[in-house]
Amino acid sequence: MNLPNIITLARILLVPIFVLIYLLPGSATYVSAAILFALAAATDWLDGYLARRLNQTTPFGAFLDPVADKLIVVSALVVLMAEHSTIWLTLPGLIIVGREIMISALREWMAEMNSSVTVAVSVLGKVKTTLQMVAIAVLLAIPPESTSVIVFMGYSLLYVAALMTLWSMSLYLQAAWPTLKQGIETAKGARASDERSR
Repeated sequence: MNLPNIITLARILLVPIFVLIYLLPGSATYVSAAILFALAAATDWLDGYLARRLNQTTPFGAFLDPVADKLIVVSALVVLMAEHSTIWLTLPGLIIVGREIMISALREWMAEMNSSVTVAVSVLGKVKTTLQMVAIAVLLAIPPESTSVIVFMGYSLLYVAALMTLWSMSLYLQAAWPTLKQGIETAKGARASDERSR
């Protein structure tokens, strides 16, 4: 348990706190929740930087970091979709949440196949993550019933992030396709063999 991993755990602990604060009555709670979310998002960069700088990268940290990222993003999007109750936010929100679930399932399946998917983190991937975090922080800070232009900006950034999320998912699927194809062919062969033996 080193400093980067402690920071990652702290990021996870911030999730229920900013969600609870966001759901409390009062306009000040929105800004407070947005600040806590922004703090959690900033620690994503900090723990990675410290792990490399202090040479403290660990398998536990490699497992925990993406879990923490998914928790803060999915939790924030779920409460935003519930509070805003509009298709205009639900659509990009579901795309982003669906992508996280699909990629997690893909990685688990690849592990069972004794394989892995390695996709290099590109500049566009970093831009996607940044836009996603900024959009969520902006939408958390503004009351759902607001008609401010800032809300429109938040929606716009979230749509751009959702489109980039689909692009990122396509890269993962492309990288995993050889193993996916092999798994499908193996399953078909096993079924055919089972039918012949009956």
